[in-house]
Amino acid sequence: MKTLKLRIKDKHASALAAMAREVNQVWNYVNELSHRSIRERHKWLSSYDLQKYAAGFSKCDGVKVGSATVQLVCEEYATRRRQFKKARLNWRVSNPKSPKRSLGWIPFKKGGAVYRNGQVKFCGLMLGLWDSYGLSKYELRAGSISQDARGRWYLNVAVEVEVAPSAGTASVGIDLGLKTTAVCSNGQSLASRTYRKHEPALAIAQRAGKKDRTRAIHAKIANVRKDAMHKFSTRLVAENAAIFVGNVSSKALIN
Repeated sequence: MKTLKLRIKDKHASALAAMAREVNQVWNYVNELSHRSIRERHKWLSSYDLQKYAAGFSKCDGVKVGSATVQLVCEEYATRRRQFKKARLNWRVSNPKSPKRSLGWIPFKKGGAVYRNGQVKFCGLMLGLWDSYGLSKYELRAGSISQDARGRWYLNVAVEVEVAPSAGTASVGIDLGLKTTAVCSNGQSLASRTYRKHEPALAIAQRAGKKDRTRAIHAKIANVRKDAMHKFSTRLVAENAAIFVGNVSSKALIN
């Protein structure tokens, strides 16, 4: 299984933002419901219990998200509550002007997104996107539609792909570090702190109060970091049959 990420065209932003607000409403509802149940009855509601309480939301007038999305929101909430061991999680904030706003997120199950003639049909919308992978070759499974800090929307969908075995026969060991992210026994390395060259431009944008420019620079830094890590890991997998990573804690290195 592989997850493909494709950018959705900006003309659908308002419709997707409206659906994201509906997802936030479901999240906040089950958040309050779960907290009250724990506080008043000392009962931790499961995802199945939460789904029963939220079952009618998708049938309300004007609601675009389907029942499958509501169920997934309840499952995600129960999972995160169990992970963080909290009686109540943070609220999801829909106000785009709030400093605590939550980035848009709309989950869907298999069959929730269908590829048709160069577009993806989702909740009655025909979403145009930049199809760099050729979605017609894949069977779309579960996934989500998400928003980044710059307000751009992306389709994240799992697909099944054929994976060719690596032709590499060598073995390599990787040592994690601080000044250098990773150093291999064959001499290859993954540099760290590559964002330093973007710091002057970032500082100028922050002092000038240009929020959009600041977000763009942060996104560029993240993309540069991801690109370097993907190229580094792909080269290692292609050249080696066995990869050994040192069991070193970064916190221990700092101390």
